[in-house]
Amino acid sequence: MTLSGEMEAEVEIKVSAETFHDVFSCRPHHISNMSPAKVKNVDLHEGDWGKPGTVISWSYVHDGVPKIAKEVIEAIDDAKLSTTFKVIGGDITTEFKELKFIVQATPKGEGSCLVHWTSEYEKLNENVPDPHALLELCIHISKDIEEHHLTQKPTAQA
Repeated sequence: MTLSGEMEAEVEIKVSAETFHDVFSCRPHHISNMSPAKVKNVDLHEGDWGKPGTVISWSYVHDGVPKIAKEVIEAIDDAKLSTTFKVIGGDITTEFKELKFIVQATPKGEGSCLVHWTSEYEKLNENVPDPHALLELCIHISKDIEEHHLTQKPTAQA
């Protein structure tokens, strides 16, 4: 059994790739409004929203248990519509020496996109399971963002 690896998951959602990318790259603190059952809060610790090097803290629920993850935004690529997060603290560090999430949105037809999640990891020991459940959580949050955008009422234009 290897201690390091890479896993991928993807889902198609009815949100434009640009909108989805904007949420994760510049407005992750809004995700708690879009996925309140899974993401309780996203706090800014250091830096500015939408900038690489920014440190944020996620309060989330995983497998019914409240957890915390402190992450640094390593990269934002507006051309590829991708954002890279590296875990630097919190509950996840009890199982993983290194854990990185890369989320990329690819346009797919009008108002839809393919959301591709990549997890690069190094486990602390061979008894730690691969991060399948964390990737599944990311997919569910992506679907919650879709649901939030589909149920938003369009604003009346004057």
